[in-house]
Amino acid sequence: MSAKTALKTRLFSTTSTLRASAQPTTATTSASSSPRHLVNISQLSNDEFSSLINKAQTLKSIYKSGLQQQIVENHQKLLGKLVALLFSKRSTRTRISTEGAASFFGAQPMFLGKDDIQLGVNESMYDTTRVISSMTSCIFARVNKHQDILDLCKDSSVPIINSLCDKYHPLQAIADLLTIKEKFGETKGLKLAWVGDANNVINDLAIACLKLGINVSVSIPESIKFDQEVESDAKSLAGELNLNFEIVNDPKEAVKDANIVVTDTWISMGEEAQKQAKLKQFEGYQITQQMVKEGGVNSNWIFMHCLPRHQEEVADDVFYSDNSVVFQEAENRLYAAMAVIEAFVINKGDLLK
Repeated sequence: MSAKTALKTRLFSTTSTLRASAQPTTATTSASSSPRHLVNISQLSNDEFSSLINKAQTLKSIYKSGLQQQIVENHQKLLGKLVALLFSKRSTRTRISTEGAASFFGAQPMFLGKDDIQLGVNESMYDTTRVISSMTSCIFARVNKHQDILDLCKDSSVPIINSLCDKYHPLQAIADLLTIKEKFGETKGLKLAWVGDANNVINDLAIACLKLGINVSVSIPESIKFDQEVESDAKSLAGELNLNFEIVNDPKEAVKDANIVVTDTWISMGEEAQKQAKLKQFEGYQITQQMVKEGGVNSNWIFMHCLPRHQEEVADDVFYSDNSVVFQEAENRLYAAMAVIEAFVINKGDLLK
């Protein structure tokens, strides 16, 4: 068995076990039952993902309404509990949204940065996971390697929420699809164009879009390879749902008839030394009004970016235009985190509840 096949088998086995144990606890449920974790969007059924988006929309409405009775009722759900934020990478939106979501449900968020705890210095991942999970209701983990997420899931007694790793970014995908639903209402039949790098954001976003009936066109430079596992899953899902998923090398081809145009950073944290090489690699990939018009973008198109943004990725005439929904998208990270806490922690992994 190849290393890749073994890893996929392990994740499938872990996910199946978590799904089987995700029902609400009863008096006869074993105290050692494994919690259900959020690793990526692909692990969720289409109905479960749709339910998460609806849940985020409902919680946003409650939060914005200011209705004290509903806010107090939600605040009681995790009152007196701790929510751990295990972050090995710095963050703005993920930290604020996660702490805000925990507070909304009455929990105390606890930020654990790489310089705050013994992990990697005097203590193993296994020991750290056992200790943190024994004192908290869930762990939001923003880490470097996908394997770190899998290791956390294997040894934690509480839900692990993947808040970013080098392969997936499910919280961003939930926020993005909430934003798309708010802007268009009906999502089926829309087209999303991704113009940029093949990274963790598009790995989850592509699957998320397909689950809600959105066609996906990904434009990456010819020198960059898309994740083969994600590509295979996306093509399979597109075939099942009679949708289109394609990978091209011309941004203008991708944006043709697109309703949603998305990009992300070309230079991830830790790759700053590669900036000049990256700029050359992505020549012609900056999203501008001229580029999308020449490509034949749909007249109702919107622009999205998970932030932080660099000008080489998208020009001001797009980023600050009426087509841009980047700040609404950023705010929706809060409601995505709320929905995940309610689904995986409060409802114990029953995403359809």
